[in-house]
Amino acid sequence: MLRALDRAVRHSVPKPTALIVNFPSNPTAFVANLDFYKEIVAFARRENIWILSDLAYSEIYFNADEPPPSLLAVPGAKDVAVEFTSMSKTYSMAGWRMGFAVGNPKLIQALTRIKSYLDYGAFTPIQVASVAALNGPQDYVSDIRAMYKDRRDVLLRGLSSAGWDVPAPAGSMFAWAPIPPAFADMGSVEFSKLLLKEAGVAVAPGLGFGEYGEGFVRIGLVENTQRLRQATRAIKSFMSRHGAGASTADLLGAASS
Repeated sequence: MLRALDRAVRHSVPKPTALIVNFPSNPTAFVANLDFYKEIVAFARRENIWILSDLAYSEIYFNADEPPPSLLAVPGAKDVAVEFTSMSKTYSMAGWRMGFAVGNPKLIQALTRIKSYLDYGAFTPIQVASVAALNGPQDYVSDIRAMYKDRRDVLLRGLSSAGWDVPAPAGSMFAWAPIPPAFADMGSVEFSKLLLKEAGVAVAPGLGFGEYGEGFVRIGLVENTQRLRQATRAIKSFMSRHGAGASTADLLGAASS
């Protein structure tokens, strides 16, 4: 990872002024740990560049008792970083455009100045609702986390039954799925178009997230479990028609596990 960052800094003209990180990640669902962040902070301090950390999915995690860490937990991170989070994911306020930022005072001051040029603040009822969400009972957050975990598990079981092996996402509301081997030569865009045409299931082609996303598609966990089961049944039929479905041995193995 650091080799790729170092190469990007060395070969970019002009030199980058900021590095954007987003963990839990959209689209890959990767969850970073403190050791990862320590390397990022050390790199940024050495190269004299800022870090902009997007922590929007921090409350949607599945494989740990504690939420993913903040980059600002790393000593010295506030010297080079600012971190953003949002009410959209944690409190289902998507589209309300409400969030907050913390971190380096210089960056926060610059953000405040820019905001003063653009608007005078969010609609007051939205601000009041956000305060109520933050200060009120947090059972809702746990319920949302459990809901996405249930959707994740339903999706993965259905895809496994269809013969599509997808790694379990550790966080976020997405699954980052390698294209099934039988369709790998098509690329993510053509595979996504074929899946939509023949199975009626929409996924996001990985190429849309950059060149390194090729070979993958992003599947959202935004539908309820009934719709996800319906989608995986359609995918199973699609895979079977193309001779790419699960074998009897695969199905027996999935059942035994």
